[in-house]
Order: sequence, then structure tokens, then C-alpha cells
Amino acid sequence: MVFELLAAAAPAAPQNKFGFLEALHQGGFIAYATVTILGIMSFGSFFILFTKWFEQSKIMNQYRDLRGNFWRAASLREGAAKLEKNSAWRQLVDDGLTAESAHGQMTDSLEAHDWLHGSLARSEATINSRLASGLPFLATVGATAPFIGLFGTVVGIYRALIAIGVAGSASIDKVAGPVGEALIMTALGLLVAVPAVLAYNYLQARNKRIGEMLVGFSTDVLANITSKGAIKPAVAAAAAKPAAAPAAAAAPKK
Repeated sequence: MVFELLAAAAPAAPQNKFGFLEALHQGGFIAYATVTILGIMSFGSFFILFTKWFEQSKIMNQYRDLRGNFWRAASLREGAAKLEKNSAWRQLVDDGLTAESAHGQMTDSLEAHDWLHGSLARSEATINSRLASGLPFLATVGATAPFIGLFGTVVGIYRALIAIGVAGSASIDKVAGPVGEALIMTALGLLVAVPAVLAYNYLQARNKRIGEMLVGFSTDVLANITSKGAIKPAVAAAAAKPAAAPAAAAAPKK
């Protein structure tokens, strides 16, 4: 009984009227719409970041396996059978073999070479275009998210000025809510834009590296086709050397 009386006599704790949810409620439709748009942008940015990262990592891992296994095959068709059907490297080889089958109708050897080179270049462009999908969204988010947050900031400052005009004085209880809302919108805009820009630059750098791999592999495929299988990259010859070493070591000494 005594504790109940003491609890009733104790002053109630002051309630925080200037929190995040309170600021959104005071901002009304514009505040909720701004936060929703920024939330969608943030979710889309992280979704693209992780999905493209996994896609790029898969292609890079396939390239490491490719360097050790593909060129050991007796022919391009045999090597292509070892690759995954939907991989970028399989697409390059298949397009090169398709172009080789079609170039027999050309009587000029120079035209045949240009046809093969152009076919592989088109295949590279298709793969690079697929890898670049989604990156424009990241660039758009990085460029526009701060301005969307700034729009919420402007609305919050405008509401603070209205509150000052209505009250006739710039008391803290009148302007704290709208100003807090304005600062929150600015922070949210930057919080969405910065990761999007970082993700865009990171994925672009990895795409550039993959593009270099595609060019190198395409050049090797073109050389192998035009030389009728005589030319293979040096990595294939280097991979074949360790196989001969045990035989040499096993030979008896004289």
C-alpha cells in the first residue's frame, strides 16, 4: 500500500515528443512519402549490390577453373562441353564455333577473320551489358537520394517557419519538431546515397576486370579457331609440364 502511494505521488516521467516516429507523424504525408521512397531506393541498392556481387564472383571463379582445365581439351568443342551451359565463357566459345561454321561461305580469308572477330566482339558486348544491368539504378540513387532528402528538409524548415509565425516567437517547443524532421530527412538522404555510390564504383571496377578477362579469352579463342587448334595460351603448356615431372623423377639413375 505504501509503495502504491509513493508511486502515485512520484512525478510522471516526461514523454519524448520529438522522436523519429513523432517527427514523421508531424510531417504528415510528405514525410512518410519521402521516407518510403528512400527506403525503396535503399532496399534496391543493397539487392543489386549482393546479386551482382554473387554474379561477378561466379564468373571470376569459373575463369580460374577455365585456365586450368579448358585448354587441356583436344578441341574447342570438347573444352566447351566441360563448361557450364549458362556461363559467360561457354557463350563466348559457342558463339565462336557458330561463327566458324558460318564463315565457310566467305571466299575471302580477311573477311572470314573479321567475321570471327566481330562475332566474338558482339558476344563480349552482350555479356558486358548483362553484367552492367542494375548499375544505372545505383547511379540514379546516388545522384537523386540527397535531393529527395533535401526536399524533406525544405518542407520541415517551411513548417518550422509557419510554427514560428503562428506562435509569434521562436520557442524551442514550436520549432524542435519541424527542424528535427528536416535533419532526419537530410540524414536519410545521405544514408541512402553514400552506399549506392560506393556500390556502383565497386561493381564497376569488378566489371572492368571481368571485361579484361573476356577480351583475353576471346583473343585466345579467335587465335585457336583461325590456327585450326594449333595455337593455345601459354597457361595450357605450363599446366602440362608437371605431368612429365614424375616420369622423369622415376627414371633410374645410371
